[in-house]
Amino acid sequence: MPTIKPLAKLISQTLSQSRFNTALLGAFAAVAILLAAVGIYGVIAYNVAQRTKEIGIRMALGAQREEMLRMILSQSMRLVLIGVVVGIGTALLATRVISNLLYGVGPNDLSTYLLVVLLLAVAALIASYIPARRAMAIDPMIALRYE
Repeated sequence: MPTIKPLAKLISQTLSQSRFNTALLGAFAAVAILLAAVGIYGVIAYNVAQRTKEIGIRMALGAQREEMLRMILSQSMRLVLIGVVVGIGTALLATRVISNLLYGVGPNDLSTYLLVVLLLAVAALIASYIPARRAMAIDPMIALRYE
């Protein structure tokens, strides 16, 4: 015997699995973004820290702090730009696979791509800025004896 249910409850029951899948996918996406930001920070900060001796030599030879900072940031951002291009290309291909899991957002949502690119670019900028400032703040003679 059929039971009478309010339409809102029936719709809610019908969409519950899709909502759960979307929430789970969103949680995994948030963790992935966080891990990517931390990974980018770690790799770029390590790369800049490894260049402390080079920075010390350049500073000892008369390079200006602003020029050094600009050079380090531009090299880091160049790597980030390559990563963004490869990542967006891969994401555009991957969204075809998961498009049936998306609920309430399109597979090629521009605002999502922009938000992710902005977040990762800011993480990379901070990751290169902090160690570069730290390396430029030390005395060139100490930087030359580094490691």
